[in-house]
Amino acid sequence: MQRIDHPLPWSHLGTERTLSVFRYGTGARKVYIQASLHADELPGMRTAWELKKRLAELEASGHLQGVVELVPVANPIGLDQHLQGSHMGRFELGSGQNFNRSFVELSAPVAQLVGDRLGADAEANVALIRQTMTRVLDDLPAPASQLEALHRLLLRHACDADITLDLHCDFEAAIHIYALPQHWPQWQSLAARLKAGVALLCEDSGGSSFDESCSSPWLRLARAFPQAAIPPANLATTLELGSMGDTRVDQAQANCEAILGFLAEQGFIQGDWPAAPDECCEGMPFEGTQYLFAPHHGVVSFLREAGEWVEQGDALFEVVDPLNDKVTTVRAGTRGVLFAIDRGRYTQPGTWQAKVAGREPIRVGKLIND
Repeated sequence: MQRIDHPLPWSHLGTERTLSVFRYGTGARKVYIQASLHADELPGMRTAWELKKRLAELEASGHLQGVVELVPVANPIGLDQHLQGSHMGRFELGSGQNFNRSFVELSAPVAQLVGDRLGADAEANVALIRQTMTRVLDDLPAPASQLEALHRLLLRHACDADITLDLHCDFEAAIHIYALPQHWPQWQSLAARLKAGVALLCEDSGGSSFDESCSSPWLRLARAFPQAAIPPANLATTLELGSMGDTRVDQAQANCEAILGFLAEQGFIQGDWPAAPDECCEGMPFEGTQYLFAPHHGVVSFLREAGEWVEQGDALFEVVDPLNDKVTTVRAGTRGVLFAIDRGRYTQPGTWQAKVAGREPIRVGKLIND
């Protein structure tokens, strides 16, 4: 195992933050895994520690068939943000920016540099594009903030990976994943191993999130140069590992073994591993997800649990205004999986309370919430 520590620039006087990457194994193929880019989403960090131990064992026994880079703490900035006892790990306090938005878009600058050099040799094209991606990132002007530096370091480590896993969670949720629809067949085994409740599929959710910044450039380059052989060389996904409180030892160990079993299936680990379960969740268009809001201020009482299948018209939660005796029942506008609910129990209009993944597209434009 090799530990790589990257000091982040722009630290205040007398302080320093570091991004730590743990590298296991050797070989031409690579897996990149990071946890808790939203720093208050800790199930991924707990799972990453289990992965650290298991990867060290697999490396020592000679069972790794490639490189695995693991970043257990992907956001040391957000990890340090606490306000009156509450962890504020989703947004950078100085700028208000979501830590998982606005990553560098690589396809356009890469296309300018490699367009006339691409041909029918897919392997050569992949090597050229990866080399150019790292060059583009290295040639950017000096980062203007610690957040910008963090983004670049994370993408620099992931842009040449074959498989990229970004470990997150939601407030109260079933396990679910986000991915490109073109990649869903490859992800079904991992979804089955994790016992995921749903997969949300789209090409562009509208936020330049980390996983899409890794996977989407390959899709865009293939469309820009149809005469060239450009495969989807970075299979990237966001794994939402349930609820924010799901840091139990048994859950973290189960997540770890599910991920390792998938990597073994992909040829990164030797040995005998359990086959993926036959039963797998549905892949649904992210455009089919309904966000449900309270129509007025009040106390929320949820009537259904995250992970349940709901029908259109089913009552999902009540909002009670105890001053004016106003009670409103909010019902599902589509049928599908109620995959996440808010952790708060006092709400106001404009704050989402529940998310239902449906089979039929009902939204356009920006799909992802901040």
